[in-house]
Formats: sequence, C-alpha cells, structure tokens
Amino acid sequence: MRNSVKKTLVIGMGNVLMQDEGIGVRAVEELVNRYHIPNGVEVVDGGTTGMELFEPMRRADNLIIADAVNTGAPYGSLVRIANDEIPAFFQTKLSNHQLGVSDLLALLSLKGETPQQVTIIGMVPHSLENRLGLTPEAAAGLEAMVQMLVDELASLGIELEKRAEAGDGHWKREADYEAAAGLGR
Repeated sequence: MRNSVKKTLVIGMGNVLMQDEGIGVRAVEELVNRYHIPNGVEVVDGGTTGMELFEPMRRADNLIIADAVNTGAPYGSLVRIANDEIPAFFQTKLSNHQLGVSDLLALLSLKGETPQQVTIIGMVPHSLENRLGLTPEAAAGLEAMVQMLVDELASLGIELEKRAEAGDGHWKREADYEAAAGLGR
C-alpha cells in the first residue's frame, strides 16, 4: 500500500558515449542543474541500465523517462508518449536499453505495480556516432526537451523553482573537454 505522498521518478536514459543517444541523460542532468528538485521527486541517471531500475520504478506513483526515441519523425523532433501509447511505441526499438525499459514496464504491469502516470519525453537523434557530446542539432533542442520535462512535472502539480545560477553537469563538462582536446574525431 502506498502512502498518500505522491512519488515521482524522472529517469534519463541513454548512452552518453554515442552522441545523441545520450540525450535523455543530458536532459535530466540539465534539469537538476537548472532547477531545485523538491522532495518527493527523484531524478536518476539511468544510463543504459535495466533491472537496476525496477525497485525505484515500482515505488513511483508517476514515472517520466527522458530518452532518445525512434518514432520515424524528422531528426530533432521532440515527442511525448504517455500511458496507453507506450506499448505501441516499444514495438520498434531504437536501442537495447529501450528493451530493458519495455521489459520493466511489462513486469510492473504483471505485478500490478505500474505507476499511475507513465510518460516518455523523447528526441529523435541525429547521430549515434561513438563520441561524447551531442550534435549541434540535438544540443539546440536540449532546452526545449528540458522545458517539456518541467511542463510534465507541472502537469502533475509539481512546480520547479529555477536556480539562481545554473551549473554545468558532469557529461556536459566531459563533452566540452573532449571537444576542446580534439578527441573523438
């Protein structure tokens, strides 16, 4: 039995070593660096993990997943997929971790522990090259993706307060270092 306090889990999925495949991780990193995250909201860098996310997901009332998605839409398109739309989305997979998320959601459903609200906020990736950092096109859409996460939280009654000064996240710093050093080219 869940207590009366709603718990919201925001997971950034993706492989940051494969350029735009890491957009979900980068989006939640930016969310944490730009906004104060209130109690009751947990933000997780899910990377490419699978079963490790089962426990946090089963304790969540609301689940928001940020990820690179293959919807057939033009590169850089941002999408919101929610609740009943999600099983159809997983019929075509972009990456191995999406299979893991699909399996986790199926297991939660089987156990009767599916979060009340499940939403995927995604971007169609431009490039999946083996390099750190986003393509200029994905980087240009990152702000809008973060705003979609903020809006999704607001739709759940969770208003985020902007930080006075936004910091740079670990993966952004690493990508900037790689670019400055001329690595990965």
